Amino acid sequence: MTYAVDSFDTLPRLPSWVTSRRAETSETVAFLSGAALSHLHLVVERPDVPQSLLRERLALRAAEACVMRSGRSERAGELRDAVGFLQPGDTPGPAGEVYFNWRRAAERPVSVKTLHRALPTVSREQIAVWLDAGQGDPVGRSSAVLETVLAETPRAEATAQILADATLAQALGWNHLVPLLSARLKRGDLRKRGEDLRLSCHRSLIATSAEATLLAADLARRSARLKTVAPKLRAKGAGVALELFLSRDAVAPAALTSPGPGADMSDRAARRFCDRLVELGVVRELTGRDSFRIYGL
Repeated sequence: MTYAVDSFDTLPRLPSWVTSRRAETSETVAFLSGAALSHLHLVVERPDVPQSLLRERLALRAAEACVMRSGRSERAGELRDAVGFLQPGDTPGPAGEVYFNWRRAAERPVSVKTLHRALPTVSREQIAVWLDAGQGDPVGRSSAVLETVLAETPRAEATAQILADATLAQALGWNHLVPLLSARLKRGDLRKRGEDLRLSCHRSLIATSAEATLLAADLARRSARLKTVAPKLRAKGAGVALELFLSRDAVAPAALTSPGPGADMSDRAARRFCDRLVELGVVRELTGRDSFRIYGL
């Protein structure tokens, strides 16, 4: 199969009237939210979009928003560091744990089992009960789950938002959780209830659906460009390494040195391979550091 570098141009674009129109009434907000989600549904079905990578990058945004609302200072770079250099037995810290949970929730098909893996301190039975808390349309169900979890466990804001997005994905018939709600919700929104909370969720989804569509187009372009250079790469394990870049938000060279999911390269070869991809213009170094570097599309 061949991949055109400009294939992202064929992605459906969100009509400007969805994001430019000022929503004055609850009916208008719900209509625009539905239009945005319907459009995004086409995007998450596209084979030319690296879906795993899209979900990971949206998970990073969701985690950063959760951490900011909690009053912590960590931002995307620190969250990447907290997770990217974990060794067996290490803990990522409170902020890193939030990102770790979002990633785990989005990397496998959405289910009670997947969510328990992402939220091990919450029992499977409790997760199942919370997922059934909402009724009606997808956003109504999602906001009801968000409200229910926060009412019972007010400090579990990240857990509530993960379960709300899981409910939304299930209601829309998506196989995986796509992190959407959290990125645009405000701290005050999480204290709302009923119709006020639903309106905040609708407004958040209008914005995040537009952002996710733009991100998907960018990642489709970058992934197509990466695939065009694949024949030029002769390093051992190059194919496996490229798959890691197409599925992960960020890759440390150490991730390429292990057998199995890694490319089984030497430390030196892994660093040289990552720098070669930067030279070819298909991968970026994300930290700006001279050491402990992390790379990604």
